[in-house]
Amino acid sequence: QVQLAESGGGPVQAGGSLGLSCAASGMTYSNYCMGWFRQAPGQEREGVASINRGDRTSYARSVQGRFTISRDNDKNALYLQMNSLQPEDSAMYYCAARGCPPWDFPSRLPESFNYWGQGTQVTVSS
Repeated sequence: QVQLAESGGGPVQAGGSLGLSCAASGMTYSNYCMGWFRQAPGQEREGVASINRGDRTSYARSVQGRFTISRDNDKNALYLQMNSLQPEDSAMYYCAARGCPPWDFPSRLPESFNYWGQGTQVTVSS
């Protein structure tokens, strides 16, 4: 049974940084493409960043240059380093996984992902 558990969220002031982690279990982690998504109240779920089975990444324009996604296949872990945070980055952040071939493009479409964590809240104050 695939399980994803996010951690690292919390309150932060504008301009600050946070690092999110996602621990994966019940899966051959290296066979999965991974992604970070966020959803603010009243808004649709947005693909923030994704990574394929290797190191190819994709970012939303709103976070390009500020956020960095990475993975550690030895630790079955996914990370999101968030810098220069702004109030509009406030949302529930979710880790997600989908089985994919080695050459697959790192999609950020929520409907592409099969497995989801429970989320971790990030709140950025001005």
